[in-house]
Amino acid sequence: MALIIEWPICVLRPQQASANLVPFTRSGGRTLGGVEPSTRTDLGFWSIDYGNIVVSNKNRDQWQTWNAIRQKLGGRSGLIAVRVRSSLSAPYASGKFEPVIETDHSDDSPFDDDTPYTQGAISVVTDGVTAVGATSIRLRIINADANLVGVRFSYNHALYETGPVTSISGDIWTVPISPSVRELIPAGADLEFDQPTCLCHLAEDRGMDIDQNAVGKFSLPSVSFVEAVDYWSNL
Repeated sequence: MALIIEWPICVLRPQQASANLVPFTRSGGRTLGGVEPSTRTDLGFWSIDYGNIVVSNKNRDQWQTWNAIRQKLGGRSGLIAVRVRSSLSAPYASGKFEPVIETDHSDDSPFDDDTPYTQGAISVVTDGVTAVGATSIRLRIINADANLVGVRFSYNHALYETGPVTSISGDIWTVPISPSVRELIPAGADLEFDQPTCLCHLAEDRGMDIDQNAVGKFSLPSVSFVEAVDYWSNL
């Protein structure tokens, strides 16, 4: 995957955030009884909204970061990985929120720049290869709550949501997922449940316009994103 910038959630934090899957359906035409049946397809995409992002007039770093992201994206053509809040449904082993922890390597060494390793609280891996276009996945629980229904995870910034379980065999769960798999997921792949992300474009070319409020001393811009399905199609 090409180098993708990530939305700096700790610097530009939205007060409201939503991530919704937009399904594609096909209409079969109205029946004699006037009913219009719809057939679901597996080509849905994510729509993500960050609302009321606090940008303070006293915080130069926030303004510089905002401007740098806007320049990098250049409107709808740019790519950015957007964090999706998932803690309310995440399968924490304890049954309640568990923060990501920072730790050194097994030999007590950090990264080359002296920053520690980040380790998620949730550990779930794939069981077998999941092909492009697949609409179900086999998940092996390493460290998580024994319920993988209605949870979200990502792999290489492709975001997925699970549905009702179809089978359970020991610690292996088979669940349907939406949208269909964007990129081949190899066997034993570590999936991101703690802080899932979605590869996106801005929904509009001017989606990062911002005002400078001299009276209120801060701005509350909102940004809308759409999943970059074109990126996955071009792979």
